[in-house]
Amino acid sequence: MPVETSHLLLAELRGDLLVPSGPVHNGQAPEQAAQNVLLGAPSGISVLRRVAVDWVQMRRRQIFTYVVATKPLTYADAACLTYRDGRADLLVLPTAQATSSLPALARARVRAGLKALADEEMAYLEAGTVYRTESVRLTGSRPRSVESAVREDVLRHPHRTLSERSGLP
Repeated sequence: MPVETSHLLLAELRGDLLVPSGPVHNGQAPEQAAQNVLLGAPSGISVLRRVAVDWVQMRRRQIFTYVVATKPLTYADAACLTYRDGRADLLVLPTAQATSSLPALARARVRAGLKALADEEMAYLEAGTVYRTESVRLTGSRPRSVESAVREDVLRHPHRTLSERSGLP
């Protein structure tokens, strides 16, 4: 979550830095779920749009991680917030320091999201590697669901590699 123009808001839990996150329940939009991650914003968190989605195949299920862009907070707004996990502290760090301090997968997601926001795109990742971007400038419509694109491709071509899937939305 951006703070002013040069900082990001991260959570620190037991010495580890992480991007504030939470579950997306069945039938719930990621933008709606984002409202439950940080508490204390008087008028809620102002979500602009989805900027990236990362797909990871686990043993028996697929995990989708959505990165949403919010309107930048002021330092005063950030100071009022608490993370949904009360054991964590929120920190405001310069963007370069924040991204370099994150674990590799989170760092890849945040960097892809920041680039997609700046370039007016939607980034699609597989296990932290960008395999496609899609412009959101032209129509203003919501990009095609990555879940449907990935499921369709996996069902049709189960042995495709990441580079061979680069034509997916």
